[in-house]
Amino acid sequence: MATHDISHTTDTQRSEDDSVFAIAPAQASASADSAMREAWQHTTFSFSYDEGVQLLLTEEQMRQICLYVLHDQQVARPCTISISIVTIDHIHDINREFRGQDKPTDVISIECERPDDPSLAAGEPCELGDIILASEYIAHQADDFGMDHQDECRLLLIHAMLHLLGYDHLNDADAEVMEALEDRLLIEVGTTKHVGHVTLTRHRDEQR
Repeated sequence: MATHDISHTTDTQRSEDDSVFAIAPAQASASADSAMREAWQHTTFSFSYDEGVQLLLTEEQMRQICLYVLHDQQVARPCTISISIVTIDHIHDINREFRGQDKPTDVISIECERPDDPSLAAGEPCELGDIILASEYIAHQADDFGMDHQDECRLLLIHAMLHLLGYDHLNDADAEVMEALEDRLLIEVGTTKHVGHVTLTRHRDEQR
């Protein structure tokens, strides 16, 4: 986030032989699959870390999850995605500033552009948005829900990506759609331990 001090930042771009291609969803046509693979080559990630935070997932694991969601949703446009791992105090500040909620939370997604924005030229990268994860908060929350720490982080990264792609949970019907997607995607990207039905009780009463 431009308005906050981050101690370390890396920018990465996917190479063609990375292993996410081996787990790509199979529902797309050959031509659509080719377009999505081409988009992956030009999808970039910026990673930022507050000093002293614990990483629950590696950068490569986070990249693979985000790309998997993009492919599942048949996004055939290169995207730029910012992922920040922050302290509880930091996400508290962001939550208050951007959402008007004076408390910490697990994840915040800040949407910038949609891949289907008609103002984007063909092949023009989409600045998808920012994902802010509070790893310590996520670890404590995982314990409360009986989740593995990594699996909770996987779930919340999928959750944030779906928000950036336009999904929401402001009413029960939309929440059920989002939960069903998260159920499936979490299983497909792989989990450390067995995970049952995902519920968004952590988020149902909140706006993004």
